[in-house]
Formats: sequence, structure tokens, C-alpha cells
Amino acid sequence: MSSSNSPAEPGAVPVDVDRLLLAALARDGRASYTELAEKVGLSVSAVHQRVRRLEQRGLITGYQATLDPKLLGLPLTAFVSITPIGAQNEDPPALLAHLPAIEECHSVAGQESYILKVRVASPDALELLLREIRGCANVSTRTTVVLSTLYEDRPPL
Repeated sequence: MSSSNSPAEPGAVPVDVDRLLLAALARDGRASYTELAEKVGLSVSAVHQRVRRLEQRGLITGYQATLDPKLLGLPLTAFVSITPIGAQNEDPPALLAHLPAIEECHSVAGQESYILKVRVASPDALELLLREIRGCANVSTRTTVVLSTLYEDRPPL
């Protein structure tokens, strides 16, 4: 471990101050170096250096805006489990990547092969999307519609 209190190996779990910085940035990616310095008790230049190192090591992979799907006209969220039908040489995620309504795709263990998180404007739009998913990727689907979301996108720290 280096004197900066940061593990030297890329991807290694950070400790102490670095963990505090990561937690603060995960909650507010627009926090200034001054605000971060106040939270962790370091100088602004030390915080800037640490954040740069965390980025270089791949612990911080980017910064993004969080959008409100309801205000974007996409109030319906569903999880769609998909299973390939028959022997298949094609990759369902690759066949579905062009569909913007699919927000996430997870390969899973269990009865299904993948779980998709989708956002659409209405039940009719969901029905059309399911038809398109089945047709594009030759899969069966099982759908769970979200009634309400209590929390999502929580940082792992």
C-alpha cells in the first residue's frame, strides 16, 4: 500500500479517504474539488490528485446525468426475462442492442438466460416491444411490470 492510502493495484478496493471520495462522487458526480476536500479533510490539490488516480485505476469509469424517465414520457418500467428458443448460434443481447427501450441487459443463472430492464410509454408500447424482442432474437419472454420503484442506482459504497 502506498503512502497515499490508496491500493497500488488497478481495480483494488480503495480504503479510508478514497472510499469517502468515491461515496461522495457516487452521490453527487458534480461535487467540486473544494466540496470534496471539505468532506474528507484534505487540500483541494490532494483531492484532485486522488480523484485523478481513482479514474486512472478504473474505479471511476465516468460521470453521467440522471434522467427522469417519467418526464421523458417513459413511465412504465418492466423486467423482461428471455430464453432462447431451440438451438441457437446467435447472441440475443447483440440482436437486441439496437432497441433503445432496453435500458439494461443482464446474463443470469436460472431458468432464463437474460433479464432486460425496459422503459416504455404505455402498456401498448410494452406489448409492441415484447413482440419485437421475440421476433428479433427468437426468444420466449416472461415479463414483470414495476408498480413503483423505492430506490435504484444506489452506489455500492
